[in-house]
Amino acid sequence: MMDILTFAFLGLGTGSIYALLAMGLVLIYRGSGVINFAHGAFALLGAYTVFQLRTEAELPFYIALVVAMVVVAVTAILVHFLVMRPLRSASPLARVIATLGVLTIVTQGVLLKYGAEQRTVDVPVSTDSISLTDDLLIGKQNIYLLLITVVSAVVLAAISNRTKVGRALSASAENPRAAAALGWSPDLLASLTWGLAGALAAVAGAFFPATSSGFISVTQMSALIIGALATALLAEFRSYALAVVGGLLIGMGQALATRYIDQTGVADAVPFIVIILVLVVRGRGLPVRGMITDRLPRVGTGRIRPVPVLIAAVLAFVIVRFAVPDDWQPAIIVSITFAIVGLSVVVITGYAGQLSLAQFALGGVGAYAAGRLAAAQGWPMEPALIAGVLVAMIVGFVIGLPALRTRGVNLAVITFGLGFVIYQLVFANSDYTGRDAQTKIDSPTFLGLDVDPVTHPANYSTICLVALVVVALVVANLRRSRVGRRLLAVRTNERAAAAVGVNVFQSKLYAFTISAGIAGLGGALYGFSYSTILYQQLFPSEMSINVLVLTVIGGAGYVLGPMVGATLATGGVGVLFFGDATTSADSSFVKYLPLITGFLLLVTLIGSQNGIVDRAQTLLAELWQKVPTRRRTTAAQTVPVRSTGVKAEVTPHTLDIIGVTQRFGGFTALSEVSMTVSPGQVVGLLGPNGAGKTTLIDAVTGYNRISDGSVRWDQQDMTSWSPHRRARAGLSRSFQSLELFNDLTVRENLLAASDSRDLLAYVTNLFYPGPSRPTDTVLAAIEELGLSDVLDVRAEELSYGRRRLVAIARAVATRPSILLLDEPAAGLDEEESREVGHLIRRLADDWGIGVLLIEHDVPMVLRTADRVHVLDFGRTIAAGTPDEIRGDEAVRAAYLGEPVASAEDTAEVIRQ
Repeated sequence: MMDILTFAFLGLGTGSIYALLAMGLVLIYRGSGVINFAHGAFALLGAYTVFQLRTEAELPFYIALVVAMVVVAVTAILVHFLVMRPLRSASPLARVIATLGVLTIVTQGVLLKYGAEQRTVDVPVSTDSISLTDDLLIGKQNIYLLLITVVSAVVLAAISNRTKVGRALSASAENPRAAAALGWSPDLLASLTWGLAGALAAVAGAFFPATSSGFISVTQMSALIIGALATALLAEFRSYALAVVGGLLIGMGQALATRYIDQTGVADAVPFIVIILVLVVRGRGLPVRGMITDRLPRVGTGRIRPVPVLIAAVLAFVIVRFAVPDDWQPAIIVSITFAIVGLSVVVITGYAGQLSLAQFALGGVGAYAAGRLAAAQGWPMEPALIAGVLVAMIVGFVIGLPALRTRGVNLAVITFGLGFVIYQLVFANSDYTGRDAQTKIDSPTFLGLDVDPVTHPANYSTICLVALVVVALVVANLRRSRVGRRLLAVRTNERAAAAVGVNVFQSKLYAFTISAGIAGLGGALYGFSYSTILYQQLFPSEMSINVLVLTVIGGAGYVLGPMVGATLATGGVGVLFFGDATTSADSSFVKYLPLITGFLLLVTLIGSQNGIVDRAQTLLAELWQKVPTRRRTTAAQTVPVRSTGVKAEVTPHTLDIIGVTQRFGGFTALSEVSMTVSPGQVVGLLGPNGAGKTTLIDAVTGYNRISDGSVRWDQQDMTSWSPHRRARAGLSRSFQSLELFNDLTVRENLLAASDSRDLLAYVTNLFYPGPSRPTDTVLAAIEELGLSDVLDVRAEELSYGRRRLVAIARAVATRPSILLLDEPAAGLDEEESREVGHLIRRLADDWGIGVLLIEHDVPMVLRTADRVHVLDFGRTIAAGTPDEIRGDEAVRAAYLGEPVASAEDTAEVIRQ
């Protein structure tokens, strides 16, 4: 028992460092809503600032600490004003990526100044031990760190709870606009929190040598952010006290793992395990603001122009194979393989909207599996590469499982930790990488061709180029396919995707699996380009961040994006423009390339988060449209889509809602609501605001798990069905807030709703995307709603009225038997509302669709519906024909809050 306590106490110092950093993360989040992945770099800057002042200026430690706190605080405030403030209207993911750019800049700046080697520094506090008992000792440095941490937490809690500034911070965390309305500047509050958090990070960095026996290095301190994020998650990004407790528990857990688990890297995995438990088991992610209005980078069309592609491929082949000298080939191989891994980022982030910070780690997994099979088992290169891809896909599938419960920034935290753990457990462990024999690749051949990268580098570059072209075509095919539209629907709006029959979980897992396979291929080719694969050097955990940064610079939604970004990869072709192939990594332009990349990322995000390719494409399109003949040609090519003239009659089904009750905690939103919607019938649903109308639609379509009652489909109980299964059965819905797939054109919105959901497409669409022909139902909906002139316009570019019509058309495009419309006429004028009513009537009479219509436009409902139900406080207070509802006393009381005078008065009240 004493042994356990002794090692637990050893972890108090590291735990205190985690807690200090976590409190800084909490501060920044509360002030600006940003999850700052660069916070560990702030601690790194603080540590090396103290080191500089103590060794060169010979200042006492505490004076050096104060100076370091000021330096880091100012740096953090500058980050807020120069980076985060310009990105305040950007998506949470864009802001997270920006912090990765800051991380790159600060880390590279320290590396350029001090180098990567480990430095010895004087421990700032006494390392003597105090005897608690005869067998139990505790180091003084751990006590000092614990006291500093506790005092910091108490001060921060006091400021938060007992001062006007603290209360303003809490108000701003809940609602920045409301805080501004009360006279508090969100910028001032945010800069204050960034500055205080930077000062805390400097303290953590300055005292870090007390936990590492007097050593500091960039590699050592880069791992601190993993433990800090895990601690902040335990604190739910709000509680300083929980940050202290969580940090100490994690630090003690790591110390005990070091003592009792004889396996390299396991102790470093403890924070990652905590992250998984908090985000996945708890079922809640980081409380990120702005997810409703999240805007991801724009996505290209994926269109392949055969002639230009063929010309470019042949030209690249001639250049790589014959035109460049052998000493250029290593740089070409680096850029090509990084571009392949970058294409995996396009699939997972660009298409599926999942921010993964483990793509290069997955590339390392592919290289590891392929390399070990080739080196240890003697496998030829061809099957070894295939095995590497397959193993990476399996790992990618496993990574995708947490994505079923987390997304966005939350998933970024998981994958960030995962990449670090893979590095620590596998790549940094010589037991797994071949020990003294290492992973040597002897004279590889591919399809009989000698592709040894040392003796025949041009051959190897050619193989990599062919792989890049094939993968790029696969990714482009995926974009234009049915599966691609599923992924883009999920990325844009998961609720709406499920409403049109897309299996969200299945689509996410597919994206993770395919992207992992692509990354595995790129990583394996990168590893095989060396005669000995040194995994620890070639696949460090931060390389996943570099690949993401390069891809975002080029354009994370475009196939060409990674190819443009990969030119800036360290050791890539970019160095050839500023030196030659023999340029040392420690001299000239090369050593500044990562720093330049970080700055370029921030410039790209602030200017346009869509990347260089998107900007170039936009400029070319603007120039092209200025050509007079081009304008005439474009106008002449606009051809309206015409219906086949066939009525799109649907399969008749009956929806029965039986005694549905919906509770949220102690609040009952719906109480024993029952109704039936039959084929060809319009059922109106009225009620004041808050009556439970939208809640009923959410319950019927599977978005809320009902507390009691049932939903039946032709007498079959569908209460336990998922939303996408209900949609595929013929139960479709629209949304009050529209929730269109804004990144897609109107045509793609409708195709995403009408596409078949066959599983075989997950394979075939990689090689043949198939035709994108609208069904008769889609053609009929286009004609009914007059959308033929906007089919190739992005949904986000339409007027509000047109967007309303697109939302109805998308719901109809699923060929529903029963259609639930949530305020389809909201925001429309009287004439437009009348037209929508006529359309709903035609859907019922001509198509045979049963419609449940929720609408505040009471006259439209009474004109359109065959039967009307009225809710008030979640209960049905009236049901009958429109004429019966007009004269119902309970309806008047619900709308006016007073007794009824006459049937005529009731009709007038509900009209108003």
